[in-house]
Amino acid sequence: MLLRLSNAPRDYAWGSQTLLAELEGRAPAAVPEAEVWFGDHPGDPSDVADGRTLDAVTGGSLPYLLKLLAAASPLSIQVHPTIEQARSGWAKEAGLAADDPTRNYRDDNHKPELIVALSDRFESLSGLRPVADTRGLLGALGERPGVTALADRLAGGDAALRDTLGWLLSGDAQAEVDDVIAAVRDAAASDTGEWSSTIHAVAAIADSYPGDPGVVVALLMNHVVLRRGEGIFLRAGLLHAYISGLGVEIMAASDNVLRGGLTPKRIDVVELLSIVDATPGEVPVLRPQDSGPVTDYAVPIADFSLRRVELTGDEVVVPVSGPTMVLATAGRVSVRGAESDPLEIAVGTAAFASDDEAELVLSGTGEAFVAAPGAADAG
Repeated sequence: MLLRLSNAPRDYAWGSQTLLAELEGRAPAAVPEAEVWFGDHPGDPSDVADGRTLDAVTGGSLPYLLKLLAAASPLSIQVHPTIEQARSGWAKEAGLAADDPTRNYRDDNHKPELIVALSDRFESLSGLRPVADTRGLLGALGERPGVTALADRLAGGDAALRDTLGWLLSGDAQAEVDDVIAAVRDAAASDTGEWSSTIHAVAAIADSYPGDPGVVVALLMNHVVLRRGEGIFLRAGLLHAYISGLGVEIMAASDNVLRGGLTPKRIDVVELLSIVDATPGEVPVLRPQDSGPVTDYAVPIADFSLRRVELTGDEVVVPVSGPTMVLATAGRVSVRGAESDPLEIAVGTAAFASDDEAELVLSGTGEAFVAAPGAADAG
């Protein structure tokens, strides 16, 4: 069974008026368009062409949520729990109302995620940088009291990262935060060598969130720039924030988010520090293959899988297992199953294939992403 899916963009303030519109070949939107959800998540289930929503078809059983994400300004710095942390947090907050402003956990699931760039440039902050490298970055900011105070906090090396995060977000470091931000702005006006790209990125974040401690948290993180077709996998516990660009995002079906800056929303510093993985290191970039129409973005979890299919006129057969979505992102894309007629998918919309399909045949000229549950032994 194949069903045509669509959904209205969500108008979060960080969204873009142009990125999704350009993808779909229409005029810019009057309001920000941040995310389009494809899934059966109760917060915004996809619309089915027959008038139902997808949760009525699946019973809310999909293990993943697929999105188009369009960022014109930075999202909040955030982290997601492991399954064990989510279950513990959910149980601990069992007595709180669903809309209680102090609630941190919306469900008992983890939320690892994968983002693949659709724009020519997609910027993110992904994971914490080794302290030795960050001290080199601080050296490019010059000698100022706030910079010195931050460097002193990091004197203990990588083991000092968790405590430094707590200090920055505590509210007790605002004078130092303001001074570091001033140093970043000054440095962005001159040539800072190898750190120039990162410093300019953080200065731009400061323009969007002046005085926010998250700007200084961003200085501790890896600045990652993806090119079209490249992706990054963000495991549970990894601090991250998307800065700008258009991408395809897939995640486990969860709404558990702990925030660490760049937001007017509540930040629970104690809970954040209890789940963040403060181990520093680079986050590997997943790059397309050199040959063949299908790129598999391998991830070590069972909740989801994602493949990118380039179509050049020939049919491409994609084996599938479990409920699958095909999201069109360029050109003209058609999909058919074993017992169905071809279904043409407009760019920015998707097709849903029920779990009785063993393979899908994609045709046309363009690009599509195939989302499905991951392998049972992927975790």
